[in-house]
Amino acid sequence: MVDPELLEILVCPETHQPVRSAERELLDRLNQAIGSGGVTNRGGEEVTDPIEEGLVREDDKILYPVREDIPIMLIDEAIELDKLA
Repeated sequence: MVDPELLEILVCPETHQPVRSAERELLDRLNQAIGSGGVTNRGGEEVTDPIEEGLVREDDKILYPVREDIPIMLIDEAIELDKLA
C-alpha cells in the first residue's frame, strides 16, 4: 500500500492533477479487461500482469500502476481508463 503521506504529495506527471488510490471495483474491472487481452499502456505495450494496486488521476481518465508498493508515475506506464470496454 502506498504511504498516505506520499499519496498526499503525488500528482500526475502530465497534468499535475492529484491522484488517489484506485477502488477495488475499478481494479477488478481493469483486471478482467487485462485477462481478456487488449489493454495497453500509453507507451503502447500490452498489459499482461494483473494490477493489484493503482493510483487514479483526479479526472478518472488515467491509472498509474503500483508495483511492490512503489507508484510507477511514468506517462508511458499509465493506463487510459476511458478505453476500457
